Amino acid sequence: MVTVAYDPSFRKKFEKLRDPLLREKVKKQIQKIVESPEIGKPMRYSRKGSREVYVPPLRLSYKYLRDADTLIFLDLYHKDEQ
Repeated sequence: MVTVAYDPSFRKKFEKLRDPLLREKVKKQIQKIVESPEIGKPMRYSRKGSREVYVPPLRLSYKYLRDADTLIFLDLYHKDEQ
């Protein structure tokens, strides 16, 4: 079973989401990631080791530690803020 952890900045940004439909989309995407952690796009360069999933108009960044079987949700940011 995968252990799930949330970075404090991720929690803060998720709490700021006011659109209930968008919040629900993010929750569903988190559930999909928990079921299959390697579905996200692997990042390169300075973000190496993390993965991202696009939830329009946001990107959900997470890290999957295969050895520890742990998921850490890192960030939730707008596509244009990259």
